[in-house]
Amino acid sequence: MTKGLTVDGILAPGGALQAVFPRYEPRAAQLQMARAVQSSIKNKTHLMAEAGTGTGKTLAYLVPAVLSKKRVIISTATRTLQDQIFQKDIPLLRDTVGLNFSAAMLKGRNNYLCGARFENFDNNPMFASPEDAAAWPVFRKWALSTESGDRSDAQVGDAWSGWSAVTTTSDACLGSQCPVYEGCFVTRARRTAEESHVIVVNHALFFADLSLRNRGSELGLRILPDYDVVIFDEAHALEDVATEHFGMSVTGGRITSIVNDTVTAKSSIASGGATLTALAVAVKAKSERFFSSVQRQLQMQEGDERRLVAAQIEGFRPEGAILLEALGALASSTPEDDEVLGSVHRRCSEVAEALQFILECDDADSVYWASSKGRALSLRAAPIDIGKSLAKNLYTDVDAVIFTSATLSTGTGNHANFAYASKRFGVTPKNCDAIRVDSPFTYEKQAALYVPPHLPEPADPRWSDAFAAEVLRLLQLTQGRAFVLFTSLRQMHAVHEVVAPQLTCQVLKQGTLGRNELLERFVAEPSVLFASQSFWEGVDVPGDALSLVIIDKLPFAPPNDPLQAARMEAIATRGGHPFNEYQVPQAALSLRQGFGRLIRTATDIGIVALGDTRILTKKYGQTFLESLPKAKRLSKFEDVEAWWKTHGSDAK
Repeated sequence: MTKGLTVDGILAPGGALQAVFPRYEPRAAQLQMARAVQSSIKNKTHLMAEAGTGTGKTLAYLVPAVLSKKRVIISTATRTLQDQIFQKDIPLLRDTVGLNFSAAMLKGRNNYLCGARFENFDNNPMFASPEDAAAWPVFRKWALSTESGDRSDAQVGDAWSGWSAVTTTSDACLGSQCPVYEGCFVTRARRTAEESHVIVVNHALFFADLSLRNRGSELGLRILPDYDVVIFDEAHALEDVATEHFGMSVTGGRITSIVNDTVTAKSSIASGGATLTALAVAVKAKSERFFSSVQRQLQMQEGDERRLVAAQIEGFRPEGAILLEALGALASSTPEDDEVLGSVHRRCSEVAEALQFILECDDADSVYWASSKGRALSLRAAPIDIGKSLAKNLYTDVDAVIFTSATLSTGTGNHANFAYASKRFGVTPKNCDAIRVDSPFTYEKQAALYVPPHLPEPADPRWSDAFAAEVLRLLQLTQGRAFVLFTSLRQMHAVHEVVAPQLTCQVLKQGTLGRNELLERFVAEPSVLFASQSFWEGVDVPGDALSLVIIDKLPFAPPNDPLQAARMEAIATRGGHPFNEYQVPQAALSLRQGFGRLIRTATDIGIVALGDTRILTKKYGQTFLESLPKAKRLSKFEDVEAWWKTHGSDAK
């Protein structure tokens, strides 16, 4: 570590960053956050740090993390940010500023090239289309020369059909029995992580590790090395990922995979192959009978999600007990320490554990539900309150946990309120500090918020046509360069059908192309992108390409969603107000994420338009308005036109 360097010595005016980059502009908000992070790590307290767009929050937590000399996990919601931290920010501090520390990046197994599967596929490559086949020579050259095996470095997109043939999953991986185990990219990445001070992961991998440690604590099961500090960037996305990994699920597809792998593996066993085949066939038959029984009882339709109570589960519990017995027999015949069948044993045990938990349906802290997607039916259970799970499995085992995002609080300035995030993460003012540093952007000059008061409320049958007309004239004003974001796919398709034929610019719609290709085309020429909430966050389009963001409605989550309903009931049971305590702040943070797509740099200019007048007429609307950046507020289209002529891209 370079002697004498401190947080201030690196980030403050005249510091090390400014010395190597004379144009670097020290930011007071960045330094304020960095000091708070440093204090959190030093004093072993947790911290929530909201940092507005443009504050430089990555360096604000990375600098004190490196200087602490502790092992720090940095977890992000997206692979894009993960790559940026590891490929841009870490080299800046280590190679340019001169800080002496080691770093590693880890992703899920299916993000790496599998050497064994690549060798097999290379012998007889088969593709879904001529376009995919044409990409093979470029990919093959990369595969034979890559040092990392990280698929994000390859010159083919995520939609390339060959990926499934050259990557693997934890269920299918042979582990130490693989002939190329020592040269495996995952093996090498994990060994590097064991020797590193800073490890960059994503939320999915972090919680996969945490749940694995929790389930197999006596066996020492883990993916990540032990650590002292965790920094969750993009922490607003934490609850959904944690819920998925702390929960349990049973699907026919996973059971079929176990059966197929058992039948394949038995050929390498000297004896007992016939018995294994019989046991596997029995598991498959009983699984099919079980899920048929579930379907008869529940009468699920495509896309259904239905909350389950004990009385409903009683109807298919007998068939479930028979399946449990079959899974137990197969697990007993595949010892965990067996070189070939250890994976089958582990997966059988995991499915049996999940199935038994769901069939019992007696944990008051969990919600149970069934979902139908395509022809696949799944049964699931998840904790209602992930804060309790975090308190039990994480907080007591580390020095500090730091949550950071551009959207953690409701309200603004002195009225910033972290109550919602605190409750969701299971922290209190006693064990967690909070800080909010505002964006350096001048939203009053750079952005306008337009809410047309003449629109009917969204529940009114006239709303869709009126909103479509408003969308059309806004898009004609800016000549495209817009995201039109929807809270439902049905509404997206309806408005697109009306508006798209009347536009002269390029029109794109979510679902027609992959996410990355849609964004590339959007930036290449003036365009309009119709999209759902998956484009509300994690999308960065700076400059003139995006000058208008239209949002259809206040993004309230469906109250009949099983998890939503259970969490609202839990609040009501303790005497709280679910709408005010949960639904409103959740939607307000989501709206801020949508607004945040617009202004990404200090020179960006643009308009956010919202088609939901409830933000003006309902008492709770004030919460939404106070949470948004202080943009110029407009209520007449004529004023929007005048603002655009003065501030818009053509006026620069």
